[in-house]
Amino acid sequence: MELLGRYLDRSNSISSVMTQDVIKEENLRDDLRYYFMSPCEKYRARRQIPWKLGVQILKIVMITTQLILFGLNNQLVVSYKEENTIALKNLFLKDYSGVDEDDYCVAVYTQYDVKDSLFYVLDQYSQLGRLSTGPISYAEDEDGGLLPLIICKEYYKRGSVEPSDEVYDIDAQLERVCMSHDPKTANLWRTQNSSFFDLDFYRLVDIKITFQLKGINLQTVRSRELPDCYSFFVTITFDNQCHSGKVKIFLDIDAQSSTCTDWKISGTAQKNTHYLLMFDGFVILVCLTSAVLCTRSIVLAVRLLQRFSRFFHENYNRKVCEDDQREFLNGWYVLVIVSDLLAIVGSILKMEIQAKSLTSYDVCSIFLGTSTLMVWVSVIRYLGYFQKYNVLILTMKAAFPKVLRFCCCAGMIYLGYTFCGWIVLGPYHEKFEGLSRVAECLFSLLNGDDMFTTFAQLKDKNTLVWIFSRAYLYSFISLFIYMVLSLFIALITDAYETIKNYQRDGFPLTDLQKFLREQKDFPVVEENSQTDVHVRQSVLCCCQRVPENDDVILIS
Repeated sequence: MELLGRYLDRSNSISSVMTQDVIKEENLRDDLRYYFMSPCEKYRARRQIPWKLGVQILKIVMITTQLILFGLNNQLVVSYKEENTIALKNLFLKDYSGVDEDDYCVAVYTQYDVKDSLFYVLDQYSQLGRLSTGPISYAEDEDGGLLPLIICKEYYKRGSVEPSDEVYDIDAQLERVCMSHDPKTANLWRTQNSSFFDLDFYRLVDIKITFQLKGINLQTVRSRELPDCYSFFVTITFDNQCHSGKVKIFLDIDAQSSTCTDWKISGTAQKNTHYLLMFDGFVILVCLTSAVLCTRSIVLAVRLLQRFSRFFHENYNRKVCEDDQREFLNGWYVLVIVSDLLAIVGSILKMEIQAKSLTSYDVCSIFLGTSTLMVWVSVIRYLGYFQKYNVLILTMKAAFPKVLRFCCCAGMIYLGYTFCGWIVLGPYHEKFEGLSRVAECLFSLLNGDDMFTTFAQLKDKNTLVWIFSRAYLYSFISLFIYMVLSLFIALITDAYETIKNYQRDGFPLTDLQKFLREQKDFPVVEENSQTDVHVRQSVLCCCQRVPENDDVILIS
């Protein structure tokens, strides 16, 4: 009887341990199933409201609205700068047609025209207050005095040229001579500085005229926002570096916005600014909530992965496959967190711009634009729960490794054509003048755009270069359009067909999916084969799920 009692106690303890293991396994399985459910399935399973989904929908609406409001304001700023540039070119450049000639504004070809254009700039600057139709005037220093116009000429220190005798004597060292021009002394500048304008064109390299103007962008008042004040740093350059008989005239403007020192405006502009600041603050709060919820989900996923890994190690003495581990590390959450951080930074910059503390419109637009892009891309995650909408995501995942390797190989050929086209065709074709322009031109040809124009713009001035250009362009177009692009599309099509077959016949099951389906056919690694445990684990993991490992993508 005593032996029977001990046996019954031992049996009860064993059954109790087995019951605890079964309960532990079922709890882990339930937690895993719940983690991989869609928001709607989670609500039906445990009646848990999908707060994260609601926050994402609210964030999309708010960030898009914020982007539109800022974009409309930024368009006013950019249009103001561009229109001022056109106005100043017409104001200071003589015979300006309204359209730049190539990369310069105007070109002159005689000594008289150079001096006449130079005097025209100085005369127009002196009469700016009577000529300009916009709210623009001379800049002032701290003492209230007008900042002068500065004109500098650069020329070779010594030089004499006799083209008829093919003789020259040049000292390549440059010298700079400058003078200032005050608008109040406009009537005296020619007589007092007449020697400055005695130009030796054989030695002259360039003439630069620099001055600063002030302006106010009043068009933002119509959108119920406070106007910005601008400083225009204008540089007019007479370029004679080529000494070819053609003097190019450039006008460059660096417009910098700043907060107006004193302003007074009636109406609802100031009240509208306060509302926008409150809206931006609410956007920051929503983004913080979204980032916290996604960070919490990542932490829970890591803990769940640790539980699952520990269970597999204790029961089957093996590790979880890398693909199963990646199922827990959701890249969509990382994308949402990055977009939240960008949106928060962009919103803070926007609030500073609205309060006239900063004027970094371009930096703010980059942050807001990138965050909005990522927010809309993250919506694909929720469409992925539906099989009919999931094809794009799965095809991109399956094709990405092959496409990346293929692009690396094709990129080498592309770079070769880029350098070759730049060095050979650059002096004769405007689309091949720089490496970036060559790359852009070849990319356009690759997509079948602007082909005839590219051929036609290379005139038959050099027979050898013309023949080379035809061989170069025909070979590039034939190689990349008929071969490279076709292979590129074939890789994506192959991945798409693979996904369609798996959706029809079923995806290969991983250890994680077998565990969720309560299958028990996990191979157990023996303790006496420790030398090749790692190799067998990886081989078993791959063999169980991949007939051809390059063509498979797995989903939960």
